Amino acid sequence: MIVNTENSIRDFRKRTGVSESVAKIMKYAVLILGAACAIVPALVVVLASLKTQEAFRTTEVLEIPGFSELTLKNYYTAFVDGNMLRAFGNTLIILVVSLTVAIILGSMVAYVLSRFDFKGKKLIVILFLFATFIPGVTTQVATFRIISGLGVFNTRWAAIFLYMGTDIVSVYIFLQALKGVPKSLDEAAIVEGASYFRIYRSVILPMLRPAIATVIIIKGVAIYNDFYIPFLYMPKSELSVVSTVLYKFMGPYGGRWELVCACVIITIIPTVLVFIALQKQIYNGFAAGSVKM
Repeated sequence: MIVNTENSIRDFRKRTGVSESVAKIMKYAVLILGAACAIVPALVVVLASLKTQEAFRTTEVLEIPGFSELTLKNYYTAFVDGNMLRAFGNTLIILVVSLTVAIILGSMVAYVLSRFDFKGKKLIVILFLFATFIPGVTTQVATFRIISGLGVFNTRWAAIFLYMGTDIVSVYIFLQALKGVPKSLDEAAIVEGASYFRIYRSVILPMLRPAIATVIIIKGVAIYNDFYIPFLYMPKSELSVVSTVLYKFMGPYGGRWELVCACVIITIIPTVLVFIALQKQIYNGFAAGSVKM
């Protein structure tokens, strides 16, 4: 990445004729601007979460209040009154079940499309692609009626059923990964008497680990951050997740924004810890997916 950046700067200098010092100033200016765009919103949320209700109303967003106006009580109130522990539990259950089923279904679909020739194969791929062009909001009436008809409305299964559906992004990631898996492995397993399911379980799945990591990252973050599906299909307070628990501190005449910001920080902490612990696997997963795509 650093080499590509230096090459881009060198090409930019050749095209525009600017000096090396001006190019460096522009480079660092862009980096500082990008860092500010990422850091300032997070800084605003952190400062707001540490302010009392009165200090939040009377100070500017980036103004650091006096020591007497700083408090950690917002975190305690947000965690206890918002039932954050239960929200994390509901989110974890939905994440684990829906991701597991989505990965199994997506990899199976990709395995069939990659390894078998049959009538309608191209049509299925086209239909998968066509489905991505249909706005999700246009199908919500039909989706809601299906969920209600299944009797899973206001249960965790409503979100799980909607999240575990195989999407085209996952299928294409697995398809591109399977292009790097030689078919000779399948043929060797067939000679040894392995069934197609045994080949999928013992040969294909282990070779798809980088692609599985990529799907977990992309789909897991989307599920963790999603507000619409849990809010619409699981309105019961006992089923709140980390994205909907923030709504508890919003009222018809305004919101307790200092508590909302404290909830945001608490919600971010698990993702930061996961990123720190698994950053090597995350980078490898994205790199593998980007190269094969």
